[in-house]
Amino acid sequence: MGISQRNLVLIIRVKTLLVTADPVPAELYSYTEEPELSTNRRCFEEEFCPQGMGSVFSAPWHRAAPWPTHRSVPSAARGRQWPELDTAQQRAHVLRLLEGLEVVSRERRLRAARAILYLAQGEHLAQLCPRGVLGGPRAALADHIPPWASAGVFGDCESEGDVLHWSRHNSFLLYQLGTFSAFLELLSMEIDNSQACSSALRKPAISLADSTELRVLLSVMYLLVENIRVELETDPPEWKSCRETFRTELSFPVRSDEPFALLLFTMVTKFCSGHAPHFPMKKVLLLLWKVLLFTLGGFEALQTMKVRRREELGLPPLPEDSIQVMRSMRAASPPTCSIELAEQQQKRGHRSRRPLMKQDSLDIYNERDPFKNDEAGVDEEEGDEVDGGIEGELDLMERDALLPTIPAQRPPIERVSFPKGLPWAPKVRQKDIEHFLEASRNKFIGFTLGQDTETLIGLPRPIHESVKTLKQHKYVSISDVQIKNEEELEKCPMSLGEEEVQETPCEVLYRAMLYNLPQYMIALLKILLAAAPTSKAKTDSINILADVLPEEMPITVLQSMKLGIDVNRHKEIIVKSISALLLLLLKHFKLNHIYQFEYVSQHLVFANCIPLILKFFNQNIMSYITAKNSISILDYPHCTVHDLPELTAESLEAGDNNQFCWRNLFSCINLLRILNKLTKWKHSRTMMLVVFKSAPILKRALKVKQAMMQLYVLKLLKIQTKYLGRQWRKSNMKTMSAIYQKVRHRMNDDWAYGNDIDARPWDFQAEECTLRASIEAFNSRRYDKPQDSEFAPVDNCLQSVLGQRLELPEDFHYSYELWLEREVFSQPIRWEELLRYQ
Repeated sequence: MGISQRNLVLIIRVKTLLVTADPVPAELYSYTEEPELSTNRRCFEEEFCPQGMGSVFSAPWHRAAPWPTHRSVPSAARGRQWPELDTAQQRAHVLRLLEGLEVVSRERRLRAARAILYLAQGEHLAQLCPRGVLGGPRAALADHIPPWASAGVFGDCESEGDVLHWSRHNSFLLYQLGTFSAFLELLSMEIDNSQACSSALRKPAISLADSTELRVLLSVMYLLVENIRVELETDPPEWKSCRETFRTELSFPVRSDEPFALLLFTMVTKFCSGHAPHFPMKKVLLLLWKVLLFTLGGFEALQTMKVRRREELGLPPLPEDSIQVMRSMRAASPPTCSIELAEQQQKRGHRSRRPLMKQDSLDIYNERDPFKNDEAGVDEEEGDEVDGGIEGELDLMERDALLPTIPAQRPPIERVSFPKGLPWAPKVRQKDIEHFLEASRNKFIGFTLGQDTETLIGLPRPIHESVKTLKQHKYVSISDVQIKNEEELEKCPMSLGEEEVQETPCEVLYRAMLYNLPQYMIALLKILLAAAPTSKAKTDSINILADVLPEEMPITVLQSMKLGIDVNRHKEIIVKSISALLLLLLKHFKLNHIYQFEYVSQHLVFANCIPLILKFFNQNIMSYITAKNSISILDYPHCTVHDLPELTAESLEAGDNNQFCWRNLFSCINLLRILNKLTKWKHSRTMMLVVFKSAPILKRALKVKQAMMQLYVLKLLKIQTKYLGRQWRKSNMKTMSAIYQKVRHRMNDDWAYGNDIDARPWDFQAEECTLRASIEAFNSRRYDKPQDSEFAPVDNCLQSVLGQRLELPEDFHYSYELWLEREVFSQPIRWEELLRYQ
């Protein structure tokens, strides 16, 4: 099968449910930041020279003082590169750089921070006093270079692997010496820098130069978090202990009352409020995502925690591993729209035996289906089976070699035998069994027994068999247990006593976010709206391009094309980071407690998250998935290792060699999963999907032949099929068949044949208010504990009260005599008051 832009096939098999992106931090840097890489290199070269030479490098090279003599250079470090230094020498140099962060001069602090950033980037095979120390040519410094320095020149790492290796090595070294804490203090200073905020507010246009200090600090912190977070089998034991210490430091704050993630959330809200328009939001969001991924854990860690939690609650194990099921799932061919079907029928030269069903106007895809091959001489159903059999052959981690050379001639078509059975085991809720028995008793007996599911007297034998089958597939979720426990705590607060709450990283984060959580969700959705490709520029919208636009706007066509690619790439990265961190929060909060998840999801719904995601997908989704908004030769670390060729308009238009944009596919899957989380088991929110006409929008997304994305699209279509009417189901039988094959079944769910349009009124307000009352009761009981509760017992025994041990401050014994004099001896004793109470 020939591969072209027109008949593209995305043959991807998902390795994990949440891919944490490539280990290469290329997305951290914009292409407009490329000149700053050489600035970081120059700052490191200045600081990497022997002691006693600081005065030389602090002055311009043409006014440089005489170079120190050969004796002033330590013999152990003379003429050696950074990797050749032993650990003690490397630590000494890092400590010297950290001392530079404590000086008063803002410029000198920035130079020291840039030198540390250069170390964290890993691109440093520099010898002492390298070529072009201050950026000038070596010939210009020839008169000032001492004999001992001529032995070494500045050299880059030999390959990208070397850069990543040394970046990881230096990140652990920097963290062990307290670099993250030092940069956290500098970040707090920059956030509270009112002078920078007011200066940015006065400017008509904010550029890259307004956020220089913040970008350097955030880049270093991102590299530390990302390099330390990733576990490798070859890590030494001290690195593993260092990783756990770092995770604890980020999860459970020691010096402050809030975790580090909350500081980043505060930056997001401050940016969206307009008080700090110069904040580099892309770096803030990427760092926030990685911090949540590090402290809370990815989806594989989440699956492990879920299994362990079910064991603690005494629940049966999960029926299957969703990650493993997803790995083996294959994509289906997209449903054909009426226009495309008519064109294919005209090519075949015969009319269809059945008339075409009229589709909704939004369901007509104006372009030819890129998955269809004109050379296919088989009919549609055969072609679908062949295409479905090709998917899943390549692993996700081999996506760099995604499409090998394929002969132009199409191989002979063979029918592929699909495995028997459905991929997911069916589930039944306790509520479903109760509803089934209630309907059966009303029909055969004439009365009900409430929630009793054991008494089957008077019911016919087939009903007994049905109940037995339903109980065999009964699934009790962790959320069901949590809701039941919460109801019992509300009914019996005195007898059940205090609830034991585990101090997990997720619990600490929720408690810190609780009172400002609505503002955090609104701010994230504002940025997501501004970064969406379907949103139009408005004068009152926030400016998310402050950290990508240069000081001087481009003057040539080539520069304009490069900036345009950079801006689109910038928006895609923001969408990716927001979608990933929102999904992480929702899943971890749901495992920690269902009402924490409901609180976050309800505020997302109130902030119009559902129409926002639908608006995102109301575009040519194939164009978005195959967009090439990247210049691979300018990506880090490629640009630091290889000589950059001259950029041309043709090379910019060609983009990279990938047949799809993994970043955009990742974002689409995350947004679909968020939409599923918000609407699952919520009738009123499902009706929002129907009212917003989401069915044709979601159906167009099925054109992307990727199993995971198709699964979540089909889930969203399944929950609303009973509200779309019989005619829609009749016109979309191929979609209905895909739902049956790929989505988990609920035994009593009549999704395929039921017409529930008027069965339940759409009372959005009542359903959401009931849920909100439960959430507020939970938050009030667990987090709003008054100091003097009316239920607290009172100790009336004088000896018992006097015998209690009180925790006194450490310095009390130094000043207790003064306290006695001031609080006891100098105060008159009113004996009549005491006698009165007797």
